[in-house]
Amino acid sequence: MKIVILERNALGRDIDLSQFEKLGELVMYDQSFAEDTPEKVKDADIIIVNKVPMNEQTLKDAHNVKMIAITATGYNIIDKAYTDSRGIAVANVGGYSTDSVAQHTFALALYLIDQMDYYDKYVKSGEYVKSDIFCHMGRGIWELAGKTWGIIGFGAIGKKVAQIAKAFGCRVIYYSTSGRNRSGECESVELDRLLAESDVVSIHAPLNDATENLMNMERFRKMKPNAVLINAARGPIVNERDLVAALKEHVIAGAGLDVVSVEPMKAENPLLEIQDSGRLIVTPHIAWATLEARERLAKEVYLNIEAFLKGEKRNLIP
Repeated sequence: MKIVILERNALGRDIDLSQFEKLGELVMYDQSFAEDTPEKVKDADIIIVNKVPMNEQTLKDAHNVKMIAITATGYNIIDKAYTDSRGIAVANVGGYSTDSVAQHTFALALYLIDQMDYYDKYVKSGEYVKSDIFCHMGRGIWELAGKTWGIIGFGAIGKKVAQIAKAFGCRVIYYSTSGRNRSGECESVELDRLLAESDVVSIHAPLNDATENLMNMERFRKMKPNAVLINAARGPIVNERDLVAALKEHVIAGAGLDVVSVEPMKAENPLLEIQDSGRLIVTPHIAWATLEARERLAKEVYLNIEAFLKGEKRNLIP
């Protein structure tokens, strides 16, 4: 049994993957691309993959492959019609990053609400040394307690964010983009109402036809001018050019993003026009990537493969 990990770096160098050697011969590549994948997987029985497309182009010479184990929840990299035609099983992993993403959501929000960038620079620039009073209030900050936190997308991560927001004393409302996720503990509202009433809007929805470009200038104008937008879901849900315009025109107060439309970010991305981190903070898709989350992910992938080899169905995509 030959197991090929195509993107070892996607799991981080601090994660031990030696457990996969218990399942068979293990070959690891730090990074792979569609062009070099056919050669790498031609003798593979099982492929562990994150971003490389799995389709006829990459798999046509992989005559032995029986299973593809995705190190993620989404499986849009899979040409399911092709893998089904070959009888190749595909498994994904869900739920491993819920706590991690929820935590990062609040890190982004609090960084903006408490204006951490401005005040840190004020101190380190030496200006605080020159101050004749103990406190400098150059930019206003506000409390979450008593404010409204609106959640777009109410799956596991959305529900976890709701729980934490309530601990801060927020009123929580949500908009389920699928219409399927419900909670008796929070109020479900239509999107326009959520935007109009929320002081913080955080996005935790999947990317699909209904959510792509969901947040555009029309929607930004429905938000409060002092509101903060957080996107820890998928980049294309937010129209980046419109967001930049909304921030420049003070339509909304700030935004925190962990995802962008094309990753890695392109040099021409309009988000780079705003260098004030007190208004816009962008992190490089790391919300999911705490050490604990990546360890859970690796363990779940291992268990998926182990179950498959035993003839059991575990996290298989139908």
